[in-house]
Amino acid sequence: MVRIRRVFEFYLNSHIHVALAVCSLSLITQLIFELEIDKNLLVFTFFGTISGYNFVKYFGLARFHHKRLAPWLRHIQIFALLCFICLILVAFRLEFRTLVYYGMVGIITFFYAIPFLPRHYLIDKAKNLRRISGLKIYVIVMVWTAVGVWIPYLNSGNQVSFDLIIMTLQIAIYVFVATLPFEIRDLQFDSIKLATIPQRIGVQSTKVLGTVLLGAFILIQFLKDDINLTDSLILIVISLISLVFLWLSTVRQGRYYSAFWVEAIPIFWLLLTIRFS
Repeated sequence: MVRIRRVFEFYLNSHIHVALAVCSLSLITQLIFELEIDKNLLVFTFFGTISGYNFVKYFGLARFHHKRLAPWLRHIQIFALLCFICLILVAFRLEFRTLVYYGMVGIITFFYAIPFLPRHYLIDKAKNLRRISGLKIYVIVMVWTAVGVWIPYLNSGNQVSFDLIIMTLQIAIYVFVATLPFEIRDLQFDSIKLATIPQRIGVQSTKVLGTVLLGAFILIQFLKDDINLTDSLILIVISLISLVFLWLSTVRQGRYYSAFWVEAIPIFWLLLTIRFS
C-alpha cells in the first residue's frame, strides 16, 4: 500500500493527472466538431502540460533550494526533463502554425513563473504574472481554453465559426468555475494581496458566482448553430457534477478533493462523450 500511495503521489505531483485533463478537453473539442483526431497534437499537449506545470510549480524550489531538494522532487525533475525531451521530438511532427500557437501559450506560461515585471506592479518580490493581484485565475482560464479549444480547432485548418466562439466561452466558464475550489482551498495559504475571488467576495459569494456561471454554461449551449442533444445532456451532467464539487468545497478540504477529483472532471467528460456520442 505504501508503494501504491507513492506512485499515486508521484502521479499527482508530477502533473500527469492535469495533463490528462487538458488532453481530455482537447479531444472533446475534436470529437464535438468532428475533426480528424490528431494523435501528435494530443501527445504534444500531454508532454507540454507536464513540462509547463512542473516548471511553474517547482521553478522557485529548484532555483533557491537545489542543494537540498527532497528525493521525490528530484525524481519529478528528471521525469519533467524526459517529458520536455519528448516534447521537442514530437514538435517535429506538428505543422509550423500549430507550433506558433503553442509558442504563444508557452510564452505566457514562462512569464507566469519567471520574474520580469517592474516593481510597481508587484504584490511581493516575485516579479511574474502569477503575483499580479487578481490575475492568476484569468491566466489559467486563457491557457486552458487556448490549448483545449482553439489550438486543436485551428490545427485542423478550419475557419473560426460561431459555434467555436460559443464553445470557447463554455470552456472558459468551466475552467473558471473548476478553479474556484482550488482558490477556496488556498485561502489558508495565499497572500491577501493576490486578491483571489474568494478573498475578494468571500467563500459563499464565490459559490453563488460559480452557480450563476454554470447556468450560463448550459444556456449558451442552445445558442449554437448545430445543437447536438447528446452533447447538451452531457454538458448538463458535467455542470451538475461541477456544481456539487463547488458547493462542497471548504478551506480545509481533503488532500485529494481538488487535486484529484475536481481535476478529473474533464476526463469523465471525455469518457461520457466517447461512450454516448
